[in-house]
Amino acid sequence: MSRKPNVLYILSDDQGAWAMRCAGNSEIQTPNLDRLASRGVLMENFFCVSPVCSPARASLMTGNIPSAHGVQDWLRGGNIDSEKFSHINSDYVSYSEEGRPIEYLAGQLTYTDVLTENGYTCALSGKWHLGDSVNPQHGFKYWYSLGRGGCNYYHADMVENGEIKVEDGKYVTDIITDKALDFMDELTSRPEPFYLSVHYTAPHSPWGADEHPKDLIDLYDTCPFKSVPDVPDHPDATTGATYGTPKRHEKLRGYFAAITAMDRNIGRLLDSLEEKGIAEDTVIIFNGDNGMSMGHHGVWGKGNATFPLNMYDTSVRVPFIISYPKKLLSDVKSDALVSGYDFFPTFLDVLELDKSMTQRLPGRSFLGALTGEKESRDGEVVIYDEYGPVRMIRTKEYKYIHRIGYGKCELYDLKADPGEEHDLIDSPEHENVVVELRRRLFKWFNKYVNPDIDASKENVLGGGQLCRPGIYANRKDVFVWH
Repeated sequence: MSRKPNVLYILSDDQGAWAMRCAGNSEIQTPNLDRLASRGVLMENFFCVSPVCSPARASLMTGNIPSAHGVQDWLRGGNIDSEKFSHINSDYVSYSEEGRPIEYLAGQLTYTDVLTENGYTCALSGKWHLGDSVNPQHGFKYWYSLGRGGCNYYHADMVENGEIKVEDGKYVTDIITDKALDFMDELTSRPEPFYLSVHYTAPHSPWGADEHPKDLIDLYDTCPFKSVPDVPDHPDATTGATYGTPKRHEKLRGYFAAITAMDRNIGRLLDSLEEKGIAEDTVIIFNGDNGMSMGHHGVWGKGNATFPLNMYDTSVRVPFIISYPKKLLSDVKSDALVSGYDFFPTFLDVLELDKSMTQRLPGRSFLGALTGEKESRDGEVVIYDEYGPVRMIRTKEYKYIHRIGYGKCELYDLKADPGEEHDLIDSPEHENVVVELRRRLFKWFNKYVNPDIDASKENVLGGGQLCRPGIYANRKDVFVWH
């Protein structure tokens, strides 16, 4: 039996699908992502499962939706043991909202579990943010993680060998790459295939000039940022006034600089694969966890940058590039509608591993879109998203957003209004469309929701999750939502 390919999986944090040159943004410098796209497939319509990091990441790992895996908001707590690491004192690191570590995906099957069972050695360098960041989980043998979900770029709290060190003065994007390259050296010395996850914090905030390399801040200092709408702040915005202030330029300059800094480091990873002579034997994937509005619709953030929580395409559409010329197309863009819950079965398909265990999951493989074979899913595929009591169904023609408990529902005609500027929910001419999409949405969620951890019945407001719903529901001291 031939040796399975290696895998390099790169995940960015808070990157909209629009924020790459290969995706049509002529103002941003991403030569290495463009290089990757030229030798692979760029999925133009890849949607996260929830427009915030931890639920989206849990869905990528498990193939399940938040209302089935239980991670329903970004994890404010459960990352580290605050007593054990009480000696960590820094102006930039605080564990005041931590308590005891919680493995949020304990007992659940992840694709890294499947890889390990099939002989892969798995390594992680970078952000985990799925609970208990100190201890390796789900098949990972090598583990270099971030203590919490985020950090300042020059003061990251990094976990290695069960200890935490605050890396003052070192740029976290470089640090994550350095360790990934060390892991790659070790992994290539082993006989079995490897899976290497490189999870950057970029381009998540902060975006101040002192947070990123000066040459990249200078690179974008005179950029007009015409690629990003300059419109008044959204009336439901929760992130403070930006329109008409210097903050717009400062935020975009830092955001673009963070992406280009990440791109430079991706180049280091690609170069290493080529220098080792294993690039052709490695499946390379670049993905984003959730989308990001950087002024689009007057929103500065993701799903929780407004209240009620939003489901704009800029919040839910993310980058996805996959390269493996031995099996997949090269220099191709696909407009197929695919989702984070489709990743698990697709990934196993690419690696030619048994995916029978994924049949119970909501996702289906989109391998056909990557090989040029007829895509049997076309015409019947729709995208579903959730963030607590907000749910979405999206076809190529329409998007319907259903809100439970607060906020109004929305409907957009994506053919006539791709920018989602005109809400048609009260349009008599579209009443039948709303009824049909609502029926399909309720039917789908009824099929895949675990009633014990149904996010629509939890108090998910976008301010963070401190424990797993349903597990400690009778413990008011630990079951806390913000």
